[in-house]
Amino acid sequence: MTTLVFGHKSPDTDSTGSAIIWAWYLSEIKGTEAEAVLLGEPNTEAAFVLERWSLPKPRIIDTVEADQPVVIIDTNNPAELPDAINDADITAIIDHHKLVGGLETKGPIDITIRPLACTATIMVDLMGDDAAKMPEAIKGAALSCILSDTLEFRSPTTTDHDREVVEALAADLGINISEYAAEMFAAKSDVSSFSDAELIRMDSKAYEVEGTKFRVSVLETTAPAVVLDRQASLMSSMPAVAKEDGVDQVLLFIIDILNEEATLLVPNDLVKTVAEKSFGATVSGDSVVLPGIMSRKKQIIPNLAL
Repeated sequence: MTTLVFGHKSPDTDSTGSAIIWAWYLSEIKGTEAEAVLLGEPNTEAAFVLERWSLPKPRIIDTVEADQPVVIIDTNNPAELPDAINDADITAIIDHHKLVGGLETKGPIDITIRPLACTATIMVDLMGDDAAKMPEAIKGAALSCILSDTLEFRSPTTTDHDREVVEALAADLGINISEYAAEMFAAKSDVSSFSDAELIRMDSKAYEVEGTKFRVSVLETTAPAVVLDRQASLMSSMPAVAKEDGVDQVLLFIIDILNEEATLLVPNDLVKTVAEKSFGATVSGDSVVLPGIMSRKKQIIPNLAL
């Protein structure tokens, strides 16, 4: 049976590209028939990467059958995976997030979770000498994943090793890192065709703090004004999104990639409390700028408090 390789819901560049990378590795190097799939439409940056490297968009699934062999990448959180994930035959997990718990397997499996900025960096390491066999498009996917997750090395999650892998891939591909990253971020910043609800959910994760459930959403952009022009509309859409998604509150952070800061929208006293207790901010209106805040994984979620 074909092994399905997929990452989290609301797939970003890493979750899209790394699924493709590992499916290639399993199929072409390890001799295991594998297929990359997605748990939703890829975001605009991921779609750009697929087109740039002439990679077919993986098919989209919303569930998995019992005993279906799967490899989970870029997450280990059941809330970000199909409801039936524990009925599948999970054969491996490759991730760079904290261990959440809740996944059940049918036997011992390979698990690799490393403190690197990107799943693709881990995959290049796991391939060893076989990484040199990656075709140009797969190398392009790996380069794109790491540049996306590190925000071109601006994110505090970036390690020296992530940078080294990017530099080696870029040299091999003849890519100017800054120019290519700018193209990717421009694609990420084009959100004009998305509804408010789609923007809120585009890059979001569920997280609970002291019994309060949040949808923690980030929008990484080089044009924050485009998003902030829609602030009133976005805030008015938050209650319906929260209710539909079974959470108490949406936290929406607009990450300004170039100025290396985040703007948190503050629609009510609950979010004001979160801003003040989590980030030591002083809130006087319906938004607050958080200098230096770039990473949900390292700076936002670990600090959330009520």
